[in-house]
Amino acid sequence: MKKNSSVADLRDRLRMAFDRYPPGEKLPSSRSLVEQYGVSPVTVSRAVARLAAEGFLVTRPGAGSFRARNERPARAPEDTSWQEVALSAEPATAPGEGLPRSVDDTGVLATLSVPLPGVTGLHGGYLHASLRPERALASALAGAARRPGVWAQPPVEGLEELRGWFAREIAGPSGPLDAADVLVTGGGQSSLTTALRALAPPGSSALVESPTYPGLLAAARACGVRPVPVPVDADGLRTDLLEDAFAATGARLLLCQPLFHNPTGAVLAPHRRAEVLRIARAANAFVVEDDFARRLAHTDAAPLPPTLASEDEHGTVVHACSLTKVTSPSLRVGALAARGPVLRRLRAIQVVDSFFVARPLQEAALELVGSPAWPRHLRAVAAGLTERRTAMTDALVRELPHLEQPVSRRGGYHLWLRLPEGSDESETAAAALREGVAVAPGRAYFPAEPTAPHLRLGFAGTSGAQEVTLGVRRLARALRAR
Repeated sequence: MKKNSSVADLRDRLRMAFDRYPPGEKLPSSRSLVEQYGVSPVTVSRAVARLAAEGFLVTRPGAGSFRARNERPARAPEDTSWQEVALSAEPATAPGEGLPRSVDDTGVLATLSVPLPGVTGLHGGYLHASLRPERALASALAGAARRPGVWAQPPVEGLEELRGWFAREIAGPSGPLDAADVLVTGGGQSSLTTALRALAPPGSSALVESPTYPGLLAAARACGVRPVPVPVDADGLRTDLLEDAFAATGARLLLCQPLFHNPTGAVLAPHRRAEVLRIARAANAFVVEDDFARRLAHTDAAPLPPTLASEDEHGTVVHACSLTKVTSPSLRVGALAARGPVLRRLRAIQVVDSFFVARPLQEAALELVGSPAWPRHLRAVAAGLTERRTAMTDALVRELPHLEQPVSRRGGYHLWLRLPEGSDESETAAAALREGVAVAPGRAYFPAEPTAPHLRLGFAGTSGAQEVTLGVRRLARALRAR
């Protein structure tokens, strides 16, 4: 029988085996470990590297591996209670001049946590491994490594070729943007944080959709910015309420997701698009367009509306997008596009925060989007998301017919399920987890009191229609048991 070849398993077995060696003694060679455990040389080298990183052994080039002489002792308990005061204390300010800059990562972690073995993950927002372009990514990384100067410092704004590609993607080949209007960022979340820090001073208000992405709410509050809700309906942001919200708050910033809104999936209606720009312009405010889902359209999607940035005549829109959602959680490359002095402000914030995005990652992104594999991958993602969405909508109708069925959008990676009035989302999510399915409670998506209890059900992170159906069936069992 073939032995378990996982790196983690081998690391644990080697630690137990090497525990009998005294400090400083030489350990068996990699070749002998390959033969003894029936694993590949790569698995052995990675397991040994983990043990070395943990301080359990040391490696000496040309000599081999040795049991460490001085392993790190167990840490004594520390009294860090003083930090509660230091982290909570705020300087005295006049009323309304400051907000606590607390960081609440609850809503974000609810979608980033890796489900335990046997648990169906309907909570996440990243593609399943079967939908990722892993072969194309490997080829892109290899190609990037061969590019001249790949380890040199890049321009702080980003590689000009990559910025030009983003500009064409955002506004079209003849649109109002070019490479000089784009800043390469470390992914979508980084883009939003940079925009908030550049455009909303601490203590100010920023208008956001309600509900909206929890990572945006967390970033705003961490920046000391008060997120003020503007409701969303089936046609997207309620523009009939937007003008009053600007007037009531004095806000100079609106953050919105016009395409396949997270979490409702709504697409901003044509008659509201011009209204958003007109109202923001009249308020001397910026609009941050979070275009996270443009490359997540399904095979049965109608032609997508253009970006707000492509229709902006006054430099009102700051456009944020990313390659992460449609590729891999670890390809953290995105862009901010803006015109006028605001771009210099955005660049200054990013330079101070992180200098620039690593050049090898930018070069790999360029290799990927310029390869023949890129359009093939986009088609594969569209087909995979369509299959999973159809499976989820069918399963919800079959397993939970008594619930109000969510609107099935032709893009994005999730559905927004309304629960019966009085339902406790947290208890429902906990009951679902006991049944073997992870879901995201809706409370974290509301900047103020929620209008009703919801769950966000993601299908992109599943292996396919069969797992989606299983997850909905488990959720139905949890709801019936309550």
